[in-house]
Amino acid sequence: MLTKKQVIEIKDHLEKAQNPLFFFDNDNDGLCSFLLLQRYIGRGKGFAIKTAPELSKDYFRKVRELEPDYLFILDQPEVSKEFFDEIHKINLPVVWIDHHIIDKKKIPKFVNYYNPRFNKKKSDEPVTALCYQITNKKEDMWIGVIGCISDYFVPEFYSDFRKKFADLTIDSKDAFEIIYNSKIGEIATMFGFALMDRTTNVINMLKLLMKVKSPYDVLEENTKTHSMHSRSNELYEKYKRLIEKAKEGIKDSDKLVFFKYGGDTGMSAEISNRLKYLFPEKVIVVVREKEARASLSIRGKGIKNKVVKIIEEFESATGGGHEDAVGAQIKLEDLGKFERELRKVVL
Repeated sequence: MLTKKQVIEIKDHLEKAQNPLFFFDNDNDGLCSFLLLQRYIGRGKGFAIKTAPELSKDYFRKVRELEPDYLFILDQPEVSKEFFDEIHKINLPVVWIDHHIIDKKKIPKFVNYYNPRFNKKKSDEPVTALCYQITNKKEDMWIGVIGCISDYFVPEFYSDFRKKFADLTIDSKDAFEIIYNSKIGEIATMFGFALMDRTTNVINMLKLLMKVKSPYDVLEENTKTHSMHSRSNELYEKYKRLIEKAKEGIKDSDKLVFFKYGGDTGMSAEISNRLKYLFPEKVIVVVREKEARASLSIRGKGIKNKVVKIIEEFESATGGGHEDAVGAQIKLEDLGKFERELRKVVL
């Protein structure tokens, strides 16, 4: 977790920020981190970063457009030097809260960077857990739970949440079980799919979630939540079909699962997580093929170092994430070679 000194410093930054802009990773951990901080101070705008794994210079246009007095970057593993160069030119204060393993040398001196992996007592809690540690608003505990379990981490405050919302929870210390077998997990799934919607609808969802009082407000489908429910239900049906298709090709003897699909909507992380839950002993690779690129979501014990080493051989390849969960992008023409090289190191 963060140190007491770090919590005090971040709170001070939040209190100073009168018109903050929050850039957050395009997943539930990023979303819930933003919601916790925004609801804590009651001001600021949020914008999801869809160019994984890097926050690129292109996003500086949002800074120009919104003219914030503070920039917060949440759950974002990489930020381009060009983006920070533009930020430095306008002397905009930056607070970056993260939990990924990164090269500290790439962090500019003017950036206020917080990551418990670099503390004396190292830890790897999702950014949602860190933001809940900062805000500690009991009425927003449900948001903290959603962000944490979506990153497959069960926070200490889950037991307190169960006491208040027993009907939304199950008695488990397994985040996968909570995600796939509880009402709070249903909300987490809804949030994840709703983030895949058009930008206008995502912005409308953010406005709604900044104001809702409880998880029951989200579960109820009405005129305010209809768009979020509709998009989530639509994508969930597609997701279920892809899961069934993937399962059809998996044999008990397979140690490596390599599943490919196409389409305009990327849900590789959701598919790979579900397959890892169903087949915990296997290495899971889910590939979305689109135009000339292949986006990969990979799950397996200690898989990050293996993947990063392999993609070093490929031109225009990017990748990163956590020790057991990695995202990568490579040229579609390199996919066959990538699969062959990965099989060598996992079989």
